Amino acid sequence: MNDFAALYAALDATTSTQARLQALQAYFAQADAADAAWAVYLLAGGKPRQAVPTRELKALAREVAGLPEWLFDECYQAVGDLAETVALLLPPPVQPLQQPLAAWMAEVRALRGLPPEERAARLKAQWARLPQDQRLLHGKLITGALRVGVSRLLVTQALAALAGLPAALVAQRLIGYTRADACPGADDWRALVAPAAAPAGLAVGVPDAHPYPFFLAHALPADAQAAAAQLGAVPDWLVEWKWDGIRAQLVRRGGVALWSRGEELITDRFPELAELGARLPPGTVLDGEIVVWRDGAPQPFAALQRRLGRQRVGTALRRALPVALLAYDLLEQDGADLRTRPQHERRARLQALVQALADPRLPLSPELVAPPGADWAWFDAERRRARAVGAEGLMLKRRDGAYGVGRTRRGGLWWKWKADPWTVDAVLVYAQRGHGRRAGLFSDYTFALWSHPPGDARRQLVPFAKAYSGLSDAELRQVDAIIRRTTRDSFGPVRAVEPTLVFELGFEGLARSARHKSGVAVRFPRILRWRTDKPVEEADTLAALHALLDGAAGDGAGEAA
Repeated sequence: MNDFAALYAALDATTSTQARLQALQAYFAQADAADAAWAVYLLAGGKPRQAVPTRELKALAREVAGLPEWLFDECYQAVGDLAETVALLLPPPVQPLQQPLAAWMAEVRALRGLPPEERAARLKAQWARLPQDQRLLHGKLITGALRVGVSRLLVTQALAALAGLPAALVAQRLIGYTRADACPGADDWRALVAPAAAPAGLAVGVPDAHPYPFFLAHALPADAQAAAAQLGAVPDWLVEWKWDGIRAQLVRRGGVALWSRGEELITDRFPELAELGARLPPGTVLDGEIVVWRDGAPQPFAALQRRLGRQRVGTALRRALPVALLAYDLLEQDGADLRTRPQHERRARLQALVQALADPRLPLSPELVAPPGADWAWFDAERRRARAVGAEGLMLKRRDGAYGVGRTRRGGLWWKWKADPWTVDAVLVYAQRGHGRRAGLFSDYTFALWSHPPGDARRQLVPFAKAYSGLSDAELRQVDAIIRRTTRDSFGPVRAVEPTLVFELGFEGLARSARHKSGVAVRFPRILRWRTDKPVEEADTLAALHALLDGAAGDGAGEAA
């Protein structure tokens, strides 16, 4: 693991893209195949599952370091990262041992599922053998918190240059490589860098299951005039709703495979879509959105959430929450790759396929057709009513564009024009220190709304959402200072503060929830601005939140599981 630890340090030490690319190429040029396989997994975004529970890891590290709990916790708060804290506090290794990355990965993975006593003994033995410069990396692997400062695109470019392959081909071979259940080995590495004519197979138990890299959209500004300046002429674009589901590719070749955008093989979770896939002609790959589909319309995302945690789905749940694949692109037909074909041609072929199949589990994502002479203001009005049809906004695709790789503007272009977020003005009531570069700053916040209007004796602040993004570094430091001055109680790492700060929060979705004291769950909350102009007494009430929910018929509001 010595070479990979050196690469990890080198990547962390520079912000130069060229320097990082050179470091990657140098590592892969000399790495053993088994080590290179794991390195690609880790660098390209693979996330090993946490091998040791956090509470157990802290207790064992304190024991080995010989520190009292309070001192260990103070060190952790100062450092802001558990793996780094452990690496700094452990005594020097007794018998340093250099092992390949693949060997260490096998040891780390073996910790999962062991009885606590045996796991503790093995972890102590690993710490005793770990060279000092490899302990941080080891800790990151154990906690499942490894983050490397390189993009998947950069890893793809490094591998393409090393193997003399087109980057698009390497990107395709990487699809599924970092799935949660992956255990890459030397054969996987050799398949990644094999000559272009070699098949790109995945060991997932499905013949010819490989999907294509997903094409991703760029965000359009909400302002209609700014959007129009980016887009140009209306007739050049195909416009659809942006659906609120799970992006997926349905692959029908030697077998049927359903892949999420997160590169998970999710065929077993949606058996009705596997049945649909079996009806497709061999050599077909569809791109679309998985939604709960009832009475010819998509249902709120909250309904789909009830199925997401299920590895296997029973008949009762299938009947209660039937799903469909809202199809919006055809990537392969009769075994031919259609991605370089223009969007309008792929759309025509897709429409013909959907009509011929006539399966309610495969509706065609409808096109929004403007009246003659309409400009982008017409589509802006449609965007604003997106939630009324169960959508998040609009998707705009150049009619002559190809299907690209990732978020690229070469060859084709997709834009997402999202509906404006819901907003409320909320009060900061709890705070917790952040991690990483925010270590030492109170940057993770809990916000509340008033339970009743002013003058009501029952009026109190009710927590409803957590958020940590949206403030500048300067604002974070200001808020941190106020939190320290106004803390009125502490619960472990959490500070309860005097209600003095109001923030405007934005979020993408709402759902009723019996699990939340507020009665509402919000999706993707974020801080939009600090309302220094607004007193706490004028913050919004829960009634305002429920009014948004009640007025959001079919827009993603529903019952949360």
